[in-house]
Amino acid sequence: MGGRMSRKYFGTDGIRGRANGLITPELAMKVGQAAGLVFQRGEYRHRVVIGKDTRLSGYMIEYALVAGFTSVGMDVLLLGPMPTPAVAMLTKSMRADLGVMISASHNLFEDNGIKMFGPRGFKLSDEVEKRIEQLLDENLDRKLAESTSLGRARRIDGVHDRYIEFAKRTLPRELSLDGLRVVIDCANGAAYKVVPEALWELGADVIPIGVEPDGFNINKECGSTAPEALCRKVREMRGDIGIALDGDADRVIIVDERGHVVDGDQLLAVIAQSWKEDGRLTKPGIVATVMSNLGLERFLEGHDLSLVRTPVGDRYVLEQMLKHGYNLGGEQSGHIILSDYATTGDGFVSALQVLAVVQKLGRPVSEVCHKFEPLPQILKNFRYRSGKPLDRAEVKSAITAGEKRLNGHGRLLVRSSGTEPVIRVMGEGDDRILVEEVVDTIVSALGGPAAA
Repeated sequence: MGGRMSRKYFGTDGIRGRANGLITPELAMKVGQAAGLVFQRGEYRHRVVIGKDTRLSGYMIEYALVAGFTSVGMDVLLLGPMPTPAVAMLTKSMRADLGVMISASHNLFEDNGIKMFGPRGFKLSDEVEKRIEQLLDENLDRKLAESTSLGRARRIDGVHDRYIEFAKRTLPRELSLDGLRVVIDCANGAAYKVVPEALWELGADVIPIGVEPDGFNINKECGSTAPEALCRKVREMRGDIGIALDGDADRVIIVDERGHVVDGDQLLAVIAQSWKEDGRLTKPGIVATVMSNLGLERFLEGHDLSLVRTPVGDRYVLEQMLKHGYNLGGEQSGHIILSDYATTGDGFVSALQVLAVVQKLGRPVSEVCHKFEPLPQILKNFRYRSGKPLDRAEVKSAITAGEKRLNGHGRLLVRSSGTEPVIRVMGEGDDRILVEEVVDTIVSALGGPAAA
């Protein structure tokens, strides 16, 4: 994944950084102009839909993007706060040429970002991102629209209802959530209106938290990256299940009735098993990343299902799914892609699939969502100053020796981070002490302290 670093603005998930640091109104306007120029495909009126989460800087970026898009002749439809998957869905259903989500996902309010979706609702390819990047560094004055061809912008209503109906239709018609007490944590983010409403319409007894955004509290001690508040609330209210979304609602973590966290690997296992029984898996397997636990892989093997692994990042999971025809994939972090329904991760729709299994089995979530014992996973990071430590002979031989020691009883994964000068060393296996030894040996070969 070394190629990622060479790009100036785009990371693995759009453009992201500190608001008024990297993400300035000037950059946002240029992105609007550049993306608008790249996505013009003929003589008709082009349109772009823009959604956002609840960060304070969302206003600034939204209006700067509007200026950029309208200046190159694109009409803009502003959706207001909406989940990322809803923006992808509306891009496609409203026949827009481009969809934009203003969000820094699970980061705190100081950061923001710009994610884009093409006309079919998929995130942009590397090639398209490169073309946009080239234009970002050019002077575009000569390419702006004539004064008669400038775009218009308007806010549109009713989009919440469209997403709610879409989400409800992912469940069997007769399925109701009656009798389920659901605690939902919307991370004070993009889903704070639509998701509690949709759960209520499906018949659940809804207890919402993280639904009072003030521009500053998105993901702050709440949401899928900080589920402690949800665990407490589930225990306090005697909930049947807790659902935590992140700031832009494309990932989900579940909490069982005892207040214990269930990660994305367990959720993938639940959905995979249920879909296999119902004959809904398009292929006898699912796609996940190199970070997914070996316990998941063994569980799937026990059900004659394979686990296809990709590099870390939901775009690689989706790429693999589309290329080989899988309809279920995801990440341990709770980023789950159900390609029958959505073109990107959708935390709420994934949670609904889990709720459907819970309702069908009529058993507590702690039983339904505990499919396997995860193997001990040890992750250590080694920060380096320069060079390519992974190319050194002694590091290579330490890795080979480590793989030999874990042979058949675990896995070893050594990779460079896509965003910082860090080597991540991850080992997992049945014997925790052995795994720690293997990881420490590699970290010391890299030049770090053995007991990091």
